[in-house]
Amino acid sequence: MNSPLEQLALQPFRPGLQRLYGDRANQCLGRLAMLAGRYGSGEAPRPTAPTWTARDAVLITYGDMVQAPDAPPLAVLERFLQQHIGDAFTILHILPFFPYSSDDGFSVIHFRKVNPDLGTWHHLEKLAGRYRLMVDLVLNHVSRQSGWFQDFEAGVAPGRDYFITCDPATDLSQVARPRVHPLLSPVRTRRGPAHVWTTFSADQMDLNFANPDVLFEMLDLLLFYVSHGAQVIRLDAVAYIWKRLGTSCLHQPEAHEVVKLMRSFLDLVAPGTVLLTETNVPHAENIRYFGTGDEAHLVYQFALPPLILTALLS
Repeated sequence: MNSPLEQLALQPFRPGLQRLYGDRANQCLGRLAMLAGRYGSGEAPRPTAPTWTARDAVLITYGDMVQAPDAPPLAVLERFLQQHIGDAFTILHILPFFPYSSDDGFSVIHFRKVNPDLGTWHHLEKLAGRYRLMVDLVLNHVSRQSGWFQDFEAGVAPGRDYFITCDPATDLSQVARPRVHPLLSPVRTRRGPAHVWTTFSADQMDLNFANPDVLFEMLDLLLFYVSHGAQVIRLDAVAYIWKRLGTSCLHQPEAHEVVKLMRSFLDLVAPGTVLLTETNVPHAENIRYFGTGDEAHLVYQFALPPLILTALLS
């Protein structure tokens, strides 16, 4: 993906990168080419059939929902599905299986490791051989215990620039709040005290997507998960990723631009991978993440499953 001819395929990314990062777009374009080449991507044949149809069904589970004394939970899950579920489901969504500190796995300490209490990447790859595997990319924040945030506290690059600080006297009354926790959390750093943006909890430190290094960390993770068998990527809390003072900091144009870029990048280097957005918002806002057919392949619809169950029961 580093030849001049191959780099031409990345030229359509330039306008979006300019909208996100201005005159740093050329540098970002070069980084895209290097990232695609790093994973040897773009060699797989493009799918000839739709990647999602009405015949697909998704099983959503945590990695430790089925346990036995003789094997790690992920291995037990594979055995259980083989013996009792079979082909009733086509897609298996294992909720965050990474080392974490809170929020049922959504406060990730390490994005590239499997929680050893559950198993290993080998176990997940075996499951991916039987079902289409869905993996969460927790975009908006990381655990306070993560290496990135420890680098922020120590003033070590690049993590020192991965997070958002704000003067607590700033008027943040317009910011959309999904939870009742304080929006800013006090932190002691080697450079002095700071107040860090924490949308969901004081243990979940928001990432600064205005820094292109953060975007490229996430793009790298996209391909890392695909390399381990993921065929569906769920973008967690994507509506919150771009902050702009004086607004709700929700559904900002740049957030949509990031989804477009991820969709286009996956379509180019890992065709057939499905991108799903998780935005727990009213329907009209939710479906805007389809864009004009250039953002998510699917959007998470929280209201639909309980409504269907209610209809069936009543």
